Amino acid sequence: MNLSALSTAAVHQALTGNGLALRIGAFNVSVVSPIASVAEHILCLYPDFAVVEAGQFIDFHVGLTAPWSPRRYWHPQVNFSFDGHRPFKPLPYAQAAAFFEWGLNWCIASQSNQYLIIHAAVVEHNGQAFILPGSPGSGKSTLCAALVCRGWRLLSDEMALLSMADGLIYPAPRPVSLKNQSLDVIRAFSAEAVIGPIVNDTLKGTVGHLRPPAASVAASAYPARAAQIIFPKYYVGSTTVLEPLSKARTLLELAEHCFNYSALGKLGFAALGDLCDVCACHQFQYSDLEEAIALFTRLATPSP
Repeated sequence: MNLSALSTAAVHQALTGNGLALRIGAFNVSVVSPIASVAEHILCLYPDFAVVEAGQFIDFHVGLTAPWSPRRYWHPQVNFSFDGHRPFKPLPYAQAAAFFEWGLNWCIASQSNQYLIIHAAVVEHNGQAFILPGSPGSGKSTLCAALVCRGWRLLSDEMALLSMADGLIYPAPRPVSLKNQSLDVIRAFSAEAVIGPIVNDTLKGTVGHLRPPAASVAASAYPARAAQIIFPKYYVGSTTVLEPLSKARTLLELAEHCFNYSALGKLGFAALGDLCDVCACHQFQYSDLEEAIALFTRLATPSP
């Protein structure tokens, strides 16, 4: 049963009770929160995710609650908890929904060493997964969102989960994080894009999230084999340029984008080396999304 099958009242009841448990990729996540904006965010952006049946193992128990203190009257805040612990300082109450996404990123990145975890978007077309590593401001998420709006499968906007067992990329499709001007860019790019409630005045600016396609969520159980590693960079007014990147340079760059490379030691180095060996490696600059999508589609189209 998907979340969309539940009434709004049932979702609120679960969130304020024992928890609303959702299947997100390979992870079962239980969320507890009495905060209305968290419920609104989940109802808008997670309707196609499966509800976990009672009694199943939960990977991450998370909560978002307002601390009980006198300052709640003039400066309300929200805490994020994981398995009863609070790994972060509280944020402004109005940022609770975004805090849920950021906190869940941390849970996966810090607790999932069965994968080599790369800070990258991952999309797939014609059976080929494209890994798009990028620092904040690189245009990674905007490009990912545009590709997804044009029918590419979303595996993740934030983390490439490279299995240490079989070398495949495992999906964890979640809402795509968009910031500032990217929100207007994607709204203009696709009339069908569903963007959830907007959160203002965060450290990242104005933040919103794009609902992941139902087809991508439905395919969460199916990993993909990486074919391309492309480092995107958005430049205003630039031409569309794809340039080859050496395997050695790619490995060094990817290591800088890994969350747990050091923790995995030699195994992480070997996994990263194997990934670079099987992928075509490029750096990419763009300003025109239509041109970028056309180029990516050509790369993913088998030669006759």
